[in-house]
Order: sequence, then structure tokens, then C-alpha cells
Amino acid sequence: MAGNSQRKGAMRKEGTKKGMTVGSGGQRRKGLKGKGPTPKAEERTKHPAARRARAAEKATARKAAPRGKRSDGREVLVGRNPVVEALRAGVPASALYVQQYVDTDDRVREALTIAADQGMPIMEVTRIELDRMSGGAAHQGLLLTVPAYDYLDPSDLLAQAIDSGHAPLIVALDGVTDPRNLGAIVRSAAAFGAQGVVVPERRAAGVTGSAWKASAGTLAHVPVARATNLTRALTAYAKAGCTVVGLAADGDVELTAFPRELAAGPLVIVIGGEGRGLSRLVGETCDQIVSIPMATDTESLNAAVAAGIALYAVAALRSSS
Repeated sequence: MAGNSQRKGAMRKEGTKKGMTVGSGGQRRKGLKGKGPTPKAEERTKHPAARRARAAEKATARKAAPRGKRSDGREVLVGRNPVVEALRAGVPASALYVQQYVDTDDRVREALTIAADQGMPIMEVTRIELDRMSGGAAHQGLLLTVPAYDYLDPSDLLAQAIDSGHAPLIVALDGVTDPRNLGAIVRSAAAFGAQGVVVPERRAAGVTGSAWKASAGTLAHVPVARATNLTRALTAYAKAGCTVVGLAADGDVELTAFPRELAAGPLVIVIGGEGRGLSRLVGETCDQIVSIPMATDTESLNAAVAAGIALYAVAALRSSS
């Protein structure tokens, strides 16, 4: 009899029209609760707006992170070419960090070989750790740490120059902010007999990994002093008997007419910054402003190039006297 559930073998199966089924809206009604308002696009993990927000946060973090310098004062060089070039130049690095499972090429193999030959510690770390150490820079699986540079005091630099047995020849940099220029100037100083370089403490390049690389290792032989106040340091040099000469496009004397007797004595050559040249106070401290003769359509020279020309001219005058 229809509907007689008491007959032998009768049973009610799921999915029949008799009774409520899942999804009908009736069964488990209390469990069908709303999930609240739809989250914002930025809060949904896979939404394009959320990906853009994460990318913006990473970009902000990279800008805020101190590139090239660790919290313990050590400098870092990142990237396969910079690391290999620094190792070739003899930069006094403290350790080489290599990413785990990095794709090995000729540069990676050369970096590992040079570091091993120098007895340098080689650390294998994860990519996450390299990202943290490099401050988000593109490290390509290689990172080199360079110990913090030990600067001299300007007065100690002059004392060392006097003890060298030659007339002091010191290069002072006024607002040179590119560490590669600093390294190149140190290289020229080593080539032409200068005993050291002085840099200001603020708003100027210091001895970084990039400076070491640009110096081709000569920073190991030519000391760099850091002055709290460059004008005061130059005044002290003048009182100690040095002639302070600044380089500027509007100099009173051309470098080709620089007096031989001045070049032969204790001398400080001041190089201005890449854009603004000598500052007013530093220019007023100089005993003489000298210009490098150039073609009329050439406005100015790079700081490192100007320093090299001036040092060569002084060295030539000294050798002929």
C-alpha cells in the first residue's frame, strides 16, 4: 500500500521526495548563517588589489632599509659581478654568503675559488636570509660582507704624512657623495704619491664596499681620515704649514701655471662635490683657487677625474724640482 512504511522490506532512501533534503533550505536551517560583509579587495589574498598592496609594502620596506650597510656597521656588496670584481681587487671582506641551491655559473665558481684561496669563510644561507641581509637588493645569490672602516683623525693623518719622509700631499674632499668617486680618488692618490685623503663626517661618501672596489685595493695602503668639520681641519693644516689649494672652474690660477715651489712643499688639494663644487666656507679657507684648463664647450669634470689630473700635475712638478 502506498506510503505504508510498515510493510516488509520497505525503507526510505535519501533523495526521495519524502522528507527534507540537504540544500532545500529547510534542513539545518540554523547552520545556514551569513558570513558577514564581503572583505575589502586588499584583504582578499588572491585579489589583484591585495597583490598590489603587498608589492607596495615591499617597495616601501626596500626604500627604508639601509642599502649596503648592516646594523653592526659592516658593509655589504651584492650581485655576482660586484662580488667577483671586489674579490679580484682584494677587498678585505670578512665572509662570502652563497644562496642555497643557487644556479652556478662562471662568476659563482670564481667567487668561491677566490674566497677559498684567501681562507675567507663561505656561508651557505637561504634566499630569505640573503634578502634580509641585502635589504631587498638584487643579490643574485651572492653577498660579500666588508668590515667597517677604521678612519684616522685628520691630525694623525698629517703626522703620518710628515713621518713618511716626503713633503705631505693630502687630498681633501668637500661634499663628494659618490663612494665610487672616493675609491677612484684614493687610487689616484696612491699612484701619484699622496699620503692620504680627508672626507667630512656628514653629507659625504665614506669607505664602503663600492669605494673599496673602485680603489682596486689601494684603500689598504692609503689611509682615509674623517673630519667632523672640514673647514676646521683645513685651517689646522694651514697653521701646520701646509698650502691649501682648492680646485674650481673660476680659479685665479690655471693648474699649468701652478708654482713649482708650492707644489714641492706641504700641500693639501681640495676637491669639490660632483655638482656644486667647493662650498663657500671651504673656498674661503683655501690659500689659492686653481682651475684646470678645458675646452670652452666642457662645463666641468668629474670629481675623480679632476683629482687625478691635479695629482698628476703636482707629481710632475715635484719630480722636476
